Amino acid sequence: MDFSYVAYTKDRKLVKGKVSAQNEDAARKLVNASGYNIVSIKQAFSLNLSKLNVSLTPVKPKEIVMFSRQMALLLESGTDIVAALELLQHQVGDKTLRGILGQIVNDIRGGSSLSNAMKRHPKAFASIYHRAIAAGEVAGNLDIVLRQMADFIERQEVTTKKIKSAMSYPIIVAVVAVIVVAIIVMFVLPTFMNLYESFNIEMPGLVKMLMALVDFLNSYWLYLLVGLAALIIGILIYFRTPKGKYHSSQLKLKLPVIGRIVQLTELSRAARTISLLFKVGLPLPDILSLAIAGTDNKVMTQALTTIQHDLIRGEGLSKPMKKNPVFLPLMVQMVAVGEGTGHLDSTLTTVAETYEMEAGDRITAAVGLIQPAMTVIIGIIVGFVAMIMVSAMYSMYGQL
Repeated sequence: MDFSYVAYTKDRKLVKGKVSAQNEDAARKLVNASGYNIVSIKQAFSLNLSKLNVSLTPVKPKEIVMFSRQMALLLESGTDIVAALELLQHQVGDKTLRGILGQIVNDIRGGSSLSNAMKRHPKAFASIYHRAIAAGEVAGNLDIVLRQMADFIERQEVTTKKIKSAMSYPIIVAVVAVIVVAIIVMFVLPTFMNLYESFNIEMPGLVKMLMALVDFLNSYWLYLLVGLAALIIGILIYFRTPKGKYHSSQLKLKLPVIGRIVQLTELSRAARTISLLFKVGLPLPDILSLAIAGTDNKVMTQALTTIQHDLIRGEGLSKPMKKNPVFLPLMVQMVAVGEGTGHLDSTLTTVAETYEMEAGDRITAAVGLIQPAMTVIIGIIVGFVAMIMVSAMYSMYGQL
């Protein structure tokens, strides 16, 4: 936070200025260290445009990965934290991150630790990040923790991109299919139907049904569109409620092909989080709290919360996991082995890598299946409409 001060120098000249510090006592020490005698000091209240900028333009994960690797390299070479941050502040291309690093430098000069300074910027540095940094400060291996966090964020980003790319293709194909069918039904078919009606010819029953459907869509398309939009908005609003979020998470896990991928992704993320923080040196209850905060799936959140409660009661990790079907047998067995040998971090890393590999294979297979399936569906729809048009044409020729 910023403090405005009024002070005088040794030659009795009055000076005014601002200083950034963690609290008022730290601000007083900074001003006194500059050789000034304080007359008055108070907190400066101003619109925090940097925080507004962070909310509008959040820092991308790849920027945090690059910052972490460069910071680790500078610390390893013997550069102190403030000098390293100032150097990176001038080199960072992202304006938002550049401003955040400037604030972190001011906070550290005001007496704050690096982890506490990062804690004030949750949009850039998540809870798991600054908690790991705090553990690294205590253990004295900050450079190692920074590299581990860079690897962790990078793997998370790769997994997220794989899922998004796998889901984007079928969505695009489905939208194209709907547009093609809509154009045929709304514009092409009415032209042919008007031609057939001009000859005053009795159409087949299937053609009559299709014509009735076209007339209905042409007459009530606006009401149908509004109703569909209202239904979608209602579903989205429900999925934002606590009960709706839980049901949405259940649905994702039960989907035929996507469900297994979602489950593997969530389990690999939880395994990597626990492995990383255990290696850093955090206690298991705190690790599970961060793992709970790191997942958006409410079924997984509930499962991890139950495990955390059982862990506090002294049941360990593997026994509570065995009770919940969300956790697959491999993970339960490897956690039991890790608890027995004291190498929980390495066993969970193996679990995460195994699940990530399986999820990647399933995503590739799903995309390979979706492409021909969507092509067949579009072909069936277009072929059905073409068959009706041809049958109507033959009926017209026969009656003529």
